[in-house]
Amino acid sequence: MEQQEEARTLGESAAWPPGASGSPTAGGEERSEGGAPPAATPAGSEGDSASADGLWGLPVERAERRPECSHCSRPQKVCLCPYLPAQPLKISTHLYIIQHPAEESKVLRTVPLLAACLPPEKCTVTIGRRFNEERDVELATVCRDSGTLILYPGAEATNLEEFLLDSPVCPSTIILIDGTWSQAKDIFYKNPLFRLPKQVQLKTSICSQYVIRMQPTSRCLSTLECAAIALSILEENQCIQETLLRPLQALCSFQLQHGAQIRLSKEYLLKNGLYPKPMPKNKRKLRKMELLMNSVKI
Repeated sequence: MEQQEEARTLGESAAWPPGASGSPTAGGEERSEGGAPPAATPAGSEGDSASADGLWGLPVERAERRPECSHCSRPQKVCLCPYLPAQPLKISTHLYIIQHPAEESKVLRTVPLLAACLPPEKCTVTIGRRFNEERDVELATVCRDSGTLILYPGAEATNLEEFLLDSPVCPSTIILIDGTWSQAKDIFYKNPLFRLPKQVQLKTSICSQYVIRMQPTSRCLSTLECAAIALSILEENQCIQETLLRPLQALCSFQLQHGAQIRLSKEYLLKNGLYPKPMPKNKRKLRKMELLMNSVKI
């Protein structure tokens, strides 16, 4: 479950400068950087104006996207395939990832790296926010299967390792939700289908290695990290975790070498008086901030 902060990749186009406008106003006039209408055309400059107007008729060349590697979905210049396993990992567990639509377009997402490490038939990615039994028949079947687990922390969740000790059924599928924490919460609680599988969580004190995106706390893990730990437990193979984390470590190392900064957690920034934004006025959001400062699980 990944957060919204992300570093700019090498060679990525610069964003519009503050206050600049990239499109005409509603009235058809393009406003200047400060938001004021353009100055009146001086007398005698009608010819220049006509020439400028003629430019609007010229075809616009669209900026081409950088070629992407078909395997790891990274730009070819920063391909991470050397850090992926030579062959997909042999696993018996089916990973079913529910991805928030906003994650699909992010540059530094981890799900493509995860999928590149696994056999295609063992990793399914479904994009969306709302699901139901009539429209999403396959997902509904997976959720109703007694061998399916959903990885989402909470008061009703059982620690994965403890569940495996007591369960008479060997889990065959585990569902993960990919998005920011607020997006994942929205998906989990507003889709009754996800209340059907047994809810489990990871009992770990590991700090996230995904340091180029901000997390609520250092113990909040990315989707790839959650999958790596869960699969190593389900498959009883610690090497799986090490193999899956290798491309994530390479991604973060490359970004840091090319100008990205380590993103400290909100919890750390708040506790040390370093949080750069003013505290929210919304009571619900302010309460969340207070819980983070007091290290209370949210």
